[in-house]
Amino acid sequence: MKKVVLASNNKHKIKEIKMIFNDVEILTLKDIDYNDEIEESGSTFLENALIKAKTVKKYLIEKGLDYPVLADDSGLCCEAIDLAPGVYSARYAGVHDDSAANRAKLLKELKDKKRKAYFTCTLVYLEDMNSYIYKEGKTYGTIIDDERGKKDFGYDCIFLSDDLGVTFGEASEEAKNKVSHRFRALKGLKEELKKRS
Repeated sequence: MKKVVLASNNKHKIKEIKMIFNDVEILTLKDIDYNDEIEESGSTFLENALIKAKTVKKYLIEKGLDYPVLADDSGLCCEAIDLAPGVYSARYAGVHDDSAANRAKLLKELKDKKRKAYFTCTLVYLEDMNSYIYKEGKTYGTIIDDERGKKDFGYDCIFLSDDLGVTFGEASEEAKNKVSHRFRALKGLKEELKKRS
C-alpha cells in the first residue's frame, strides 16, 4: 500500500482523512518524528497548505525518505463578515484551537447579520518540491446561536448543514464525511490522481 505523509497532528483531521482516503497508508507527523510547529503565515488557504506541505517534504528529503505529502488548510467563511474567520478560523479569538472562544467571538460578530456560511478546504498533494496538485471543497450551511451536538471540534455545533439538516456537531462521522468540505476536496484529489496513474 502506498504511503502518504499527512502534514498534521490534528486528531480529528487525521481520523477524517484516514476514513476518506482509505486506499493509502496515512503517516502522521508523529509517525515521521516531526515535532516542530509549522507557522501558517499565508494569506490564503492554498498558501498555508503549501507552506505545510513544502516544510514537511523538505524534512523528508533531509531524512532520505521519498513519500508524497498531503496537506490541507481549511476554515469557516461567513458571507456577512467578509468571509471571516477564514484562514484565522482556528485562532479567531486569539488562542489557537480554543473552540468555545472562537464560537463566542463569531456569534458576537454575526449579531443581527445574515448567517449564510460555508466550510472550505484546500488540499495540496506534493510529489516533489516543484510539483503539486491542489483541490478545493466546500460545504454550505447557516450559523445558528444554539450549540447542538458535540462541542469539541471547531464550529461544528453551530454550523447547520444545508445537506444534512442538522449541525455537524449532531451528525454522525459517516454522514458528515459524505458531505464535508474535506471529503469533497479529497474526492477531487483522488479522481485527479487516478487520471494521472
